[in-house]
Order: sequence, then structure tokens, then C-alpha cells
Amino acid sequence: MRRIPTSHGVWRRASAFAGALGLTATIALAGQPALGAEGQGVHAEPDWPAPVEEHWYGRVLIDRLEVAVAEDEETLNWDAQAWYGGDVDRVWFETEGEHVLEDGEGGELETADLFYSRRVAPFWDLRAGPGYQREYGPGPDRDRFFGVLGVQGLAPYWFETEANLRVSEDGDVSADAELEYDLLLTQRLILQPRFETTVAFQDVPEFGQGAGMTGFRTGLRLRYEIMREFAPYLGVSWRRDLGETADLVEAEGGDTSSVAVVFGVRVWF
Repeated sequence: MRRIPTSHGVWRRASAFAGALGLTATIALAGQPALGAEGQGVHAEPDWPAPVEEHWYGRVLIDRLEVAVAEDEETLNWDAQAWYGGDVDRVWFETEGEHVLEDGEGGELETADLFYSRRVAPFWDLRAGPGYQREYGPGPDRDRFFGVLGVQGLAPYWFETEANLRVSEDGDVSADAELEYDLLLTQRLILQPRFETTVAFQDVPEFGQGAGMTGFRTGLRLRYEIMREFAPYLGVSWRRDLGETADLVEAEGGDTSSVAVVFGVRVWF
């Protein structure tokens, strides 16, 4: 293969020729550094400021704020997150839960997590921090704290993925995972399948949790983006308890499976 001459004179002549043609792309010939000593370009003066600086910014996303209508109850469900930081380091807050829309029936704050995250690969963050769970209702309220280690990112084929390992203050260990996918039917009409599951490594009967795969929740939501930041939706969700968790639910007279119609809104700013 014939090598292109890389002397400084050739570089200067090539740059002048590109400028005469009105080209805006940077020419980087083999063997010639494309950046100056300050990493800012060949012709940059030493005292010039960096052309790109990392800025801190944030976002709040309410991914699901919905009413779920099942055969035996109606609930208000939410799933929201907020973050602030740069491209590599960020602070996150996430919360998810449900409230039964009947007086005195209570509900559950499933997660309230505060994370520090670090970008460890393109599209992937490693996160760690404290978590909190609370159940409230007609009986005694119950709560517990966790230490949480997790990953969040974009898997191949554009699956939004989140997985966490949780260790409670009592030493109980569990893992949870969530997958979402946005299928664009048009530029504004989007179909979103969603799946989440939890695996517990010990029985925790006070929280209705048996060892093994506790169950799963899946759903299908069709939203219309009136604006990118505001999108109402309609869909269906299915919850199924499994294994020892299902046995605990049945022992308390509950249903181990339910299907609900959901309608709500997705908002971000």
C-alpha cells in the first residue's frame, strides 16, 4: 500500500487546499496528529479555552402515572425517576408503588432508591446507594431499608434494562429486573411492552415474599405523544405470583393473578 507523505509541509499544503475549497471537515492524514498540544486542534493557541466542556444538567421522568382497574380493586400506580449530573457521574432518585383507591385499603411504596451512578461503558451505568420499602394499610405498617447495587442501560436492540441486587437491613437478599421497549408505530404513536420480575433468596413472610422467583408483572401500553414531554396512554397489565410467594398470598386469601386495564400519562421535563 502506498503511504501518504506526512511531513509538516505536506500537511500545511493539504490544509490550505481544503480551506480554499471551503471544506469544514478536519483533515487527519496518516501519521500526523489531528490535535495540538492542548488537544484542541492543530492551529489552537496554548491559551485558548477547551472547545467542549462537561456541563451538569438533570431531568425528571414520570414514566407511569396511571389508574389500574382490575376485577376486584382500583389502584393508582406510579413509576418515576429524576437525575442530575454530567455524562459520566450522576445522582439518581427512583420511586415506584401503588395506592389502593378505597378508603383504608392502603398501598405500597415498593421502592424509593437514591443512587450514585458511574458510566462504565457506552449506554451503561453502574449504580449504588440506599433503598427503602414501605407497606401501609389497615394492618400495621411495615418498612425496611436496603443497600442496592445495580446496572442500568440500553441493551442490544434498544431494550431499556435495569437490574438491581438488594440486601435488607436484616440481611435478606433479593434481585429485581425490568425491561421496556418502545416500538414506534408512527412518530407520535408508540407501543411499549414492559416486563419486570423479582427473585428472593430467603422467605420474608411479613412482606408476602417467599424464596425463589416471586412472580412477574407485564404490560402493554399504547401512548400518543401530544408533545414529546406529554403523552397520555391506554393499556393492559398482568400480575402473577409464583412459587412460595403464591402460597403466602393464597394463605391470606388473596389472588395470585390479576389483569387490569390501565390509563394514565407519561411526562418528562
